[in-house]
Amino acid sequence: MTTTPPVRRSSIALAVLAFLYEEPMHPYRMQRLIKSRGKDEVINVRQRAGLYQTINRLLRAELIAVREVERQENWPDRTIYQLTEKGRETMLVWMRQMLSAPAHEFPEFPAALAYISLLTPVDARLELERRLQALTSETQRIDSQLGLATDVPRLFLVEMEYLQAVHNAELTWIKSLVEDLDAGRLTWNEEWLRTVAAQLEGEGKSDVNQ
Repeated sequence: MTTTPPVRRSSIALAVLAFLYEEPMHPYRMQRLIKSRGKDEVINVRQRAGLYQTINRLLRAELIAVREVERQENWPDRTIYQLTEKGRETMLVWMRQMLSAPAHEFPEFPAALAYISLLTPVDARLELERRLQALTSETQRIDSQLGLATDVPRLFLVEMEYLQAVHNAELTWIKSLVEDLDAGRLTWNEEWLRTVAAQLEGEGKSDVNQ
């Protein structure tokens, strides 16, 4: 007895299932729809290979199936995919999980903050100010897009509203961090770091010996 392999949940896999829930289509149309509907703000389809790899995984897991192959003269063959019943059920399970349970993700920025002491306070402040500039530009871009989408129902813009809120929250927090670095409320030097490291190492040994 053979079993189909499980599929790792991802935003691009969800997008493929959602598009095929609308109607059968080929990958190139999926990629165009993601971009034309502005969903490339939250779904990475910059490299088409990632989309095709995802489709192959969904196909092996029997969440989608080949409906037909379009053949046109002077054009490459295009495979039309359709959603299976198993794929529909999986899509709804993923939706509920992704909406209800915060994922424990590991983005780069918090990792860099965890080791910010590798830089001097002056250098750290400089890089954070550069991030502020980039975030400000991105927030203004999102604000502009939302301002232009007055005829689009809110249902189709909620992910942009989320990005807007997240960017604004990050802007506020980084501004306060830069202010603390400027005022010297947050600072460090090599001697202080070595002292703290020695203290923490001593506390760790004490816990082990208890």
